[in-house]
Amino acid sequence: MNWKTEWKYLTWVVVIFLSCFYLPVGTARFDNAVLEAFHLVKWYAEEHVLLCLVPAFFIAGAIGVFISQASVMKYLGAGANKILAYGVASVSGTILAVCSCTILPLFAGIYRMGAGLGPATAFLYSGPAINVLAIVLTASVLGPELGIARGLGAIIFSVVIGASMAFIFRKDEQADAAAAIVMPEDEVSRPLWQNGLYFFSMVGILVFVNWGQPQDPNGVWASIYGAKWLITSGFAILFAVILVGWFNVKAWKVGLVSLLVAVAGFVLPEHPALAFTIGFIGLSVITSLDTGETGRWFSSSWDFAKQILPLLLIGVFIAGILLGRVGHEGLIPSEWVAKAVGGNSLRANFFASFAGAFMYFATLTEVPILQGLIGSGMGKGPALALLLAGPALSLPNMLVIRSVVGTQKTVVFVCLVVVMATISGVIFGTFF
Repeated sequence: MNWKTEWKYLTWVVVIFLSCFYLPVGTARFDNAVLEAFHLVKWYAEEHVLLCLVPAFFIAGAIGVFISQASVMKYLGAGANKILAYGVASVSGTILAVCSCTILPLFAGIYRMGAGLGPATAFLYSGPAINVLAIVLTASVLGPELGIARGLGAIIFSVVIGASMAFIFRKDEQADAAAAIVMPEDEVSRPLWQNGLYFFSMVGILVFVNWGQPQDPNGVWASIYGAKWLITSGFAILFAVILVGWFNVKAWKVGLVSLLVAVAGFVLPEHPALAFTIGFIGLSVITSLDTGETGRWFSSSWDFAKQILPLLLIGVFIAGILLGRVGHEGLIPSEWVAKAVGGNSLRANFFASFAGAFMYFATLTEVPILQGLIGSGMGKGPALALLLAGPALSLPNMLVIRSVVGTQKTVVFVCLVVVMATISGVIFGTFF
């Protein structure tokens, strides 16, 4: 027996055995934490998988099939114009009102297609961080200074973090830039404006189906929320017409799925998500049975789902055990968190940014959480630090990023976010 290799397996066996032997089953906090984890996973499956991740998987799959690698590298690659690449990536969140998990399939799609590490990570950060509705809600609930600081900070962060990642891993970037120079331009089967409208329809569906309800029942945001399903239906109709007209999908197939969606909408108008689910099941059936480009589109989307979804659910479960749901506790008592972020000290700012980076925030939920913490003595500096680190990162998010770019790049990305959020919080807390 070769103990030089077998001791590793023995160590794992001992660790797993001791963990099972001393598992604190029966204690109130542990049992409640496990229950909270299942509650959080159930809520995540109900609220985010169908409405957020499924559209994002299809968009990511479409990026891999219908956008040429040469085009991605030309505009977002390591050798692309820096102002254009970072400019587009840094303001993407104004269009994509998504959380830290929904952005992952889109990030994986553009990165695998040749986007440079810098622009890709700028996009990864800005997607969930620069949410116009969330920034407006922050300003109205927590004060205009926090809202403005959050908006400006997120834009600056995305550029600085992306540029820093590109500089730290510049050897990889230089190799990618050299590859882009010799890569031939792919042949395109349809003009750019048609592909652009196709992606526009899918992004429109993703944005408006996830449009959150604002606290103020009046105003433009509330009006959009009231019409979100009508607007989503408009984008869905445009999407269906594009599939038939430009992607050669049989009209009777699209018509049959559309009929089923319409029937579900009229029969159960109080459950619009059911009609939405039927639509994407129908789309999956249509594309999966095709042997042409729409078949490749489904295969690409399915590959992203297989890679990302299990990691997200595992991460959400672990986050639920540690921190619980909003208003409920996991293993870590909420009073510990409230005490740790009190005041405007460096320690409080670091803890706020570090804890925020590992917590899972659904879109807009960070604002009421912070409102409660500020009422418990949290300083405005740590509040900003959490706003800049929390929505863009989470434990589930980190697990998926690692599977896309590797452990080293993930650790550097997380450290950059936490350090910059901490520094920003200290500066903001000093003046406000």
